[in-house]
This record gives sequence, C-alpha cells and structure tokens, in this order.
Amino acid sequence: MPEKPKNDLLGIRYLSAEQIQALYQLADRFWEVLQQPTRKVAALTGSTVALLFFESSTRTKLSFELAAKRLGADVLNFSATGSSLDKGETLLDTALNILAMGVDAFVVRHRGVGSAHFLAKHLPVPVINAGDGTHEHPTQALLDTYTLYRHFGRLEGLTLTIIGDLFHSRVALSHLHIAPKVGLSLRLCAPPSLIPALWYQLGYPIYTEVVPAVAGADAVLVLRMQKERQSYPPIASWQEYSRFYQLKPEHLRPGQVLLHPGPINWGVELHPALQAWPHTRILDQVTHGVAIRMAVLYWLLRG
Repeated sequence: MPEKPKNDLLGIRYLSAEQIQALYQLADRFWEVLQQPTRKVAALTGSTVALLFFESSTRTKLSFELAAKRLGADVLNFSATGSSLDKGETLLDTALNILAMGVDAFVVRHRGVGSAHFLAKHLPVPVINAGDGTHEHPTQALLDTYTLYRHFGRLEGLTLTIIGDLFHSRVALSHLHIAPKVGLSLRLCAPPSLIPALWYQLGYPIYTEVVPAVAGADAVLVLRMQKERQSYPPIASWQEYSRFYQLKPEHLRPGQVLLHPGPINWGVELHPALQAWPHTRILDQVTHGVAIRMAVLYWLLRG
C-alpha cells in the first residue's frame, strides 16, 4: 500500500479494506446519533475544523460543516474570494496562518491536483481531501458505497455501473480504488473521447453504449459532464451526449438503484422522468454523507 502521511485522508488508494469497513461501522454509529432528537454528540468538543474550499461546492462543504457541528466541533469557513490570496499570499502561507489560530483539522477542495497532499506534507494536523482537480474525492466514494451498503445490506458481489465524464471525474477515480476493496464489481461507460486511455488496461469492463452497460447491474452511478474542467469540447454537442448517453427510465429494470453525486443536470445526463424513479437513492447519498463525514472526522481526530 502506498505510503501516506499519518492521520490524513488524501485518497481511497491509501485506505485498506479494514479501514474502510471501520469507517462504515463508525458511520452506522453516527447514523443512529442523527436519528435522535438532539442529533448531536460531544465527541469533538473543543476541536476546530477549517474548511478551505477554493472551488464551488454545496453538498460537500455543507455536509462537512454539519458533520463537524454534529460532533460538537467549531467550524472555520474560509472563502478564497476576498482573502489575502488576492494580494499574493500563497496557499501554504494561508493555511499556516489559519493553523496558528488554533485549528485541529483542514478540509481542502482545490482545482490543483495534489493540493491536499501538498498541504498534508507541511501541516501537523489532519488534512482531508474534499476533491483535488481531477484526482480523487475520497469521501464521495465512501458515501456512495455506504449508501449501497445501507440499501442492500452488503457490497460483496454487487455490480455498479458508472456512466458519464470519466476523464475529468475525481469521483470515478476514487471508485476505481474502492471497488476491489469492498467487493464491488465495476463497469464503466462513456463516449470514447471521455475514457482515459490508461483505464483500458485496468481490467474493468468498459462500454460505449448505455443499454449493455446497465443490463444486470445492481446500481447505476451517473456523473455529470464537467464542463469547467474540459479544456476542449470532447463531444460535438450536449444534444449529442443526451441522445446517446442520457440515462432514461426504459434503460433501468425494477429494483436497480440510481445514484448521482450531484449537481444534476436534468435533461442532460438524467432524463427528467427519473425524478420519480422509485429506487433512486440520490438524496440518501446526501443524508449518508453527513454520517460518513462524521466518521472520517472522528477517526482522524479521535480514532
């Protein structure tokens, strides 16, 4: 297993199968806490968690903030807009100054690949990668698989199909690392221009058509087209993508679970009629994300 700095969560690739199972078990405990009237536990009272988000985020940022507060921690929100970064301060100097205020952990989202790793090498407190460019998004893969675990009661032997912008997706890369560790069989589906060439050598089934990719799968995870990361148009038009790769109700069979990490572009990667799909677990992913992130924070700061 690759060497990593102690007490950081920088990617799924650094976690063992046993550590992932331990995080699921912690999430189960915190899920029970979230069902109580108070929805809080004083596990991290006296700790302060800093959220350093240099990219737009709704679910991940609010989920980490709520997770920290549910554990009794204080939260320090950093906004790059209007900060000293505009005056030339470096990322490291910004983090060191925030650390000097008495911060016990950092949650970092940044457009630069390896940004969380860079900070982890220079900071003595835990660093959690909340997404670094097109690299990894470890807590998203954890909460996706935890949602399947809560739904099916197991992960071993299940088949998950991932459809969408594989080339630019850090969620997809984290799933490549987590699938073999939890016993999931993985299928990948995208237009040929959005499949990294190296991925053909990894041994996962790769499809360029939706119907065979989802046939017989237990769950389907749909990804959006990440226009903000595409330096050149990988397809002729959004209409072309929707025509050939939009997931529609007729593609799914009863019982298949539908997942999406958000934000969703209805009418592009998902047909609007799927808002009524009875086995969608998209909002469950958001709910379970709080429990998973509570587990991660507790594990790094107290575990």
